[in-house]
Amino acid sequence: MSTILTDKAAKPLGLYPHSKKVGNLLFLSGIGPRKAGSDQIPGLSLDKYGNYLAFDFEEQVRSVFDNVKTVLEESGSSWNQLVDVTVYLVNMKRDFHTYNKLYAEYFGDAMPCRTTVEVSSLPSSISIELKCIATIE
Repeated sequence: MSTILTDKAAKPLGLYPHSKKVGNLLFLSGIGPRKAGSDQIPGLSLDKYGNYLAFDFEEQVRSVFDNVKTVLEESGSSWNQLVDVTVYLVNMKRDFHTYNKLYAEYFGDAMPCRTTVEVSSLPSSISIELKCIATIE
């Protein structure tokens, strides 16, 4: 079993790795859209009270997918080796259509199993998080 942390993805918000290899399986911790090396959330601007000034969910989705791809590659796997994806959205009604459209664009041929659930909140002000399982060759 080995633990992977990378500087090429956003730093975890707690004491957990980006991923863990167990045999030929790779388990990714929850990955959000924050940019590597910062706490910046793409597509989101908040005032000092935490109220939205600007919100672009599509930008968050693209960023979270890019972060997952980075962690997969840094861990010795790839997009096409994804087996299972669990997606957490904070507002299913508002965001599912955009997320589902972009999911089809990004995941096309990979076709992993998928579960999408709505949660009341996620760590920080993110609106989407993915938890994934992939294989390693």
